[in-house]
Amino acid sequence: MEVFADFLAGIDNPEHRSRTEEVLQWVMKKFPNLVPKMAWNQPMFTDHETFIIGFSIAKQHLAVAPERAGIIQFSEAIVQAGYDHTKQLIRIKWDNPVDFSLLEKMIDFNITDKANCKTFWRKE
Repeated sequence: MEVFADFLAGIDNPEHRSRTEEVLQWVMKKFPNLVPKMAWNQPMFTDHETFIIGFSIAKQHLAVAPERAGIIQFSEAIVQAGYDHTKQLIRIKWDNPVDFSLLEKMIDFNITDKANCKTFWRKE
């Protein structure tokens, strides 16, 4: 978690900081082969130098970015989980529970789908 320490320390709301830390720790524990890193002032995880998932925070929500392909693949499940989304990110309101099962499926999808990807982002 050291790589995310400054980011987490910069979250003023202790509940938001705790929730964000919980999610980042969960990803690190569940997917120990992913590389945690900070880029564009956001915590993210990569696999063989390709983006797998990223996170950011806003006043009302924790944002999850699985790339557009991940949003398309799981759009119905995202809505069923009670989250809204754009083409690039999912918004988990601070008072909503995190659907870790859905998060796991999105990460697994990206790892498998990008197994042979040679670029950081997908060429969509």
